[in-house]
Amino acid sequence: MAAKRKSTTDAVEILHKLFIEGKPEMEALLEEELANLEVAEQIRLLRSQADLSQRQLAEKTGTTASVISRLESAEYEGHSLAMLRRIAAALNKRVRISFISLKKDTKAA
Repeated sequence: MAAKRKSTTDAVEILHKLFIEGKPEMEALLEEELANLEVAEQIRLLRSQADLSQRQLAEKTGTTASVISRLESAEYEGHSLAMLRRIAAALNKRVRISFISLKKDTKAA
């Protein structure tokens, strides 16, 4: 007997199933965009918590406010490890990179 498919009205879930799920190139693109968003949000959050303007953070990292603005944009794709380390040092932090599985573990523990 075939398993009954669960119905949903969640638009994001429906769009994901229609346009992304099962399409490796679209799944990879989504993962890349999510990573860019996470980096941008983290930089903005840490800068705000340090009560620094973009200009002040730029001065501490030896760059310009426009560079900081780009780094805080979810559309920006040029994050370099060197620049992230400079930002982290200016905020008295360190960069930590982790690799996580893209697929859910289907084995029962």
